[in-house]
Amino acid sequence: MIKRKSLLFWSAELLIVATLIWVCTKLDFLFHPIIVFISVIFVPLIVSIFLYYMTSPAFRLLMKIRLGKWQMKRGIASMVIVLGLLLLIVGSLAVLIPPMIKELNQMIHWLPSATNDMQHWLAQASQKHEWIRKIDLADYYQQFNKQITKYAEKLLASLTSSVGSIIGTITSAVVVVVTVPVMLFYMLKDGDRFVPNIQRFFSEKHAKEVTELLHQMNKTLSSYISGQMIECICVGIGTCIGYLIIGEPMAIVLGLVAGITNIIPYIGPYIGIAPALIVALAVDPQKIIWVIVVVIVVQQIDGNIIYPNIIGKSLQIHPLTIIILLLAAGNIAGLLGMILCVPLYAVVKTMVDYCMTIYRLEKNDAK
Repeated sequence: MIKRKSLLFWSAELLIVATLIWVCTKLDFLFHPIIVFISVIFVPLIVSIFLYYMTSPAFRLLMKIRLGKWQMKRGIASMVIVLGLLLLIVGSLAVLIPPMIKELNQMIHWLPSATNDMQHWLAQASQKHEWIRKIDLADYYQQFNKQITKYAEKLLASLTSSVGSIIGTITSAVVVVVTVPVMLFYMLKDGDRFVPNIQRFFSEKHAKEVTELLHQMNKTLSSYISGQMIECICVGIGTCIGYLIIGEPMAIVLGLVAGITNIIPYIGPYIGIAPALIVALAVDPQKIIWVIVVVIVVQQIDGNIIYPNIIGKSLQIHPLTIIILLLAAGNIAGLLGMILCVPLYAVVKTMVDYCMTIYRLEKNDAK
């Protein structure tokens, strides 16, 4: 009888859930404004959270400043951090953009001569080595050039025909630029109110556990995000210096790409080296070896010195788990999913581990 009642209960539960899902699919016009609102604030919110954890150490240092009886206010410290970050970004762009434009212009002028040099090199290689003649590299190279031209024409056509999407992208970028500083300011200023506001939803019995869990989650996110940003900067600068030493064209641009893509664990370095290899192949194929050497040296320094000391083993996530997460998140949400999946998994893992620990302790106390 009990089993029949239980089966009836769960059948009713499943029927209610299925009905709610069906109703939601028929009333999508009600949820569309909510989805649009979430999609608008999602990117600024994620960027603000990343910047919050990056600037939190500097904010805490500012809050320790005292001059006699006067103590630094949270609002003033938040404003100093936001203005300092804006000045840093503007200054970095002012320093980096002119040489990047110069390198891109040089690359455009190099392409015709690089194409001729590549054809000449392939012709010489095919004369010296019989196995290269069998492969017919010249034919492959011509096909490669045709594909590049075809993709370039498609890109140009899409850019000229989709003025609306370009305007939409510019508008989204403006929204991010305007809203992120405001959101970051209030996150820093009112960050101390977050935990008390969450505690209000729980009884006094569980308030202590909730507070400790939130602090652990905050520590996990802080160690990962701030450490990952520092690591990306170090990798970008190191790669740029290495490319400058070996005479790789567009060293600043390629170093910047290497630093940005390094935010994706394990897969990022392979994505970052791809543009450098293409540039080396177009300019001087012999430079490919030196590009690989530079990336190997930088990644060895990163893996053995930078990563262990900055991020360490705070996440305690197995490499195989990270690879599976990246593959799944990449298929579901693309590049953004690959960037966010590891910190989100780390937070969920922290919650589950903590809840399991509390459950075991309560179970032992009950005995």
